[in-house]
Order: sequence, then C-alpha cells, then structure tokens
Amino acid sequence: MIGNKLFVDTNILIYLLNGDQEITQILEGKQLVISVITELELLAVPNLSKQEQSLIEQLIDECQVININSSIKKITIEFRKLRKLKLPDAIVAASSFYSKLPLLTADKAFDKIEELDVVIYSAE
Repeated sequence: MIGNKLFVDTNILIYLLNGDQEITQILEGKQLVISVITELELLAVPNLSKQEQSLIEQLIDECQVININSSIKKITIEFRKLRKLKLPDAIVAASSFYSKLPLLTADKAFDKIEELDVVIYSAE
C-alpha cells in the first residue's frame, strides 16, 4: 500500500474501533478516505451509547468522506450490473475506483472487481 491515502471499507473502521492492533498499525499515518455509505453504516448501528457515537463521529471527522456524485452513480450502476454486488458494496467500490485509491476491506466480494486495487484484510 504505497502512498499516504487509503480508501477503507466499513469493516476496517469497525476493526479499528474495536482495537484491532494490526489494523491500527496498517492505518497509522494514513489519510483515510471513506464512502458516505461507510459513514451511514457506522452511525446507523442500533443502540449506540453516546460515548460510542461520539467516538465514531470523531473517527469520521478524521476521514475524507466521498459523497455520491454523478460519476460515482454511473460507476456504481456498472459495478452492480456486471459484478452483482449489493448496492452499498457497489457504491463503496465505485467511490474507491473514482478516487483512484486502493480499497482496504475484509469483504472478499470486492476481490471479483478487476478494475479495483483491492487489499483484502484477514482478521485472524
């Protein structure tokens, strides 16, 4: 993972929030970029305590959030049609592709998108 910027999937931030030391080391010193989908998924978890919500909001504030624009919509449609991805995954993939950044994820479904530079994280 060369460079200072890295596009991260929701599951990676969940590992980070849960104190995964390997993810913490991988992400150290990196500018994190996320999809608006990741922001929504993290904040929509039911029964978050005020402390958990605050921690998630602080983490999101440290990330660059990519909103959906017309280019990302077009890419999302193509990825969804060609790769049969779930809509949220297609939006994350399209946002990473649009940003020209490697995508760090634990979701092997992204591996089938040849157009993406995908790094699959295996939590063991």
